[in-house]
Amino acid sequence: MLAKIFSGAAIGLNATPIEVEVDIPDEGLPSFTIVGLPDKAVEEAKERVRSAIKNTGADFPSTRITVNLAPADLPKAGPSYDLPIALGILIASGQIAPSTDNTLFFGELSLDGSLRHTNGILPMAYLAKQKKFEKIFVPKINEKEASIVSGVKVYAIENLLELVRFFRGAVNIEASKKINLYSLLKTSDAEFDFNEIIGQENAKRAMEIAAAGSHNIFMKGTPGSGKTMLARALPGILPKLSEDEALEVTKIYSITGNLPQDQSVIVQRPFRSPHHTTSRIGLIGGGSSPTPGEISLAHRGVLFLDEFPEFPRHVLESLRQPMEDGRVSISRAKGTVTYPAQFLLVAASNPCPCGYFGDPKRACRCMPGIIARYQKKISGPILDRIDLHVDVPSVDTQKLVGEDKEKREASCEIQKRVQYARDIQTKRFKGTRIKSNSEMTTKDVKKYCPLITECKTMMISASASMNLTARSYFKVIKVARTITDLEGAEGISINHLAEALQYRPKDSEY
Repeated sequence: MLAKIFSGAAIGLNATPIEVEVDIPDEGLPSFTIVGLPDKAVEEAKERVRSAIKNTGADFPSTRITVNLAPADLPKAGPSYDLPIALGILIASGQIAPSTDNTLFFGELSLDGSLRHTNGILPMAYLAKQKKFEKIFVPKINEKEASIVSGVKVYAIENLLELVRFFRGAVNIEASKKINLYSLLKTSDAEFDFNEIIGQENAKRAMEIAAAGSHNIFMKGTPGSGKTMLARALPGILPKLSEDEALEVTKIYSITGNLPQDQSVIVQRPFRSPHHTTSRIGLIGGGSSPTPGEISLAHRGVLFLDEFPEFPRHVLESLRQPMEDGRVSISRAKGTVTYPAQFLLVAASNPCPCGYFGDPKRACRCMPGIIARYQKKISGPILDRIDLHVDVPSVDTQKLVGEDKEKREASCEIQKRVQYARDIQTKRFKGTRIKSNSEMTTKDVKKYCPLITECKTMMISASASMNLTARSYFKVIKVARTITDLEGAEGISINHLAEALQYRPKDSEY
C-alpha cells in the first residue's frame, strides 16, 4: 500500500513542499530504505521511527519499506521528517486511515515516541499558509512559534500516540490560539540604557547618528572607557522592529535553533558579539549544509566586533560584500542559498596592543613600530566602508563619582529623535527599496542629497586634505544627510557637513 504525506524543507529563509511517499508491499524481505538525497540525520530517522512506532504500541511492518522524499533532486537535511515518515508507515500499513491532503507534518521523534523541539518551524508554518494548506501538525514545544502565522490551523502534539489516537477518533486536539504579534513588539524593553553611561557625550552623539541612519561605526579608545557599554546600549535607541522585520529575524533564529523555547518571536533588535577567534564560516555562514552565520543572526540589529584588529584578516575581509549588499550568498555543489545580513556594524579597538597610546594618565609601553603594525591590521577597504570613526577617551574619576544619573539622557529620549529621523527617511524613500540613508547608492545620493555651492567647496577642500576616496566622499554626504534629518532641517548645511567630516579617520590611520 502507498501513502503520501506532506512536509517541507528549508531553503535559505523559506521552505518548499516535500512529499513523503511510503510504499509497503504485501510481500518482500524486511528492509527499510529512504531515498531522495537524505543526509545522515534523515538516514538515522529509520531507527528513531522504528522505536517510536513500537513504543507507541503500534505494529512496525516486518516487510520491505521504501520511503521517497520528493522532489528527489533537492537535498533533505535534519530530523524533521521523522513525524511524516512514521505517519506514512502507519497509513501504508493500514493501522490508521486519516485524510492528510491539506495538512503539513513536521517534527523530530524521540525513541519513546514523544516529539522533540525542532528547528525551522516558522518557515514551515509560512509554507503552509503560502501553499494553501489548511493545517500543520508540530511539536507541542514549538507551538508558540507556529501560532504567529495567521491563515493556517496549528495543531501542537506531545507525542506520536496522541496523533494516532486523534486520527482514530479517540481524542480531540484543539487548534492553537493565534498570538498577537503587535502586542509582543509593543511591550519590548531595551536591556541597557544610555543614562547608565557616564560622560562620552561625543560617542553618544555618534551612536545617535549611527542609529538614525543605520551607519556603521568604529570606536577606538583605552580599556574601560565604555566602548562595550555604548555598543550594548545601541539596540535600545534603534526603532522598534516592525512586524515584517520581527518575523524575518525570527525565521533566521528558528532555522538555526537560536530561538528561545519560551519565545514565539524575536521582539528586540538582535545584538551579536562574536569572539575574535570566530572562524569565517562562523561569522559569514556556510558549511556543507549551509547555515546562517553571525552577520545573519545580527540582521536588522547590531553586530559588535570587539577587539577588531584581533580578528583574522581574511575573516574581516569577508565582511566587504555583505556590508555593501546587505545579504550573503553561499554557493555549494548542491546549490546556492542567500541569507539577509542588513546589520549595523559596531567595531571597537584599543589604540595599541597595551591599550594606552594617547592616554593622558597612563604611559603606553608599545614601540612606535608595534603601534603602527597593530593599527595596520585592519585594511583600508574595510575602514573605508565604516561611516563613523570616533575616539572614546577614558572618563575622569570626578565624573564617575559626582555625576547624577538623573541628569543623563535616557535611551527612550534618544530613540524619539532617532525615530523622527527614520520617519523622514521612510517618507523620502517611499516606493523604493531603501529603508535608511546608509543604503543609498551613488545615484541616490545625487538625487536626495543636493549640495549648495558652499558645501561643494567644502567637500572639494576636504577631499584633497583628507585624501577621501570616492566611497568615503559619498559616505560623508550620507552621514550629513542623517544629521540633517535629526535636526528636521530641509537641506544639508555647512555645519552638517563639518560634523560629518569629523567622523572620518585621519589619513594616518589607514
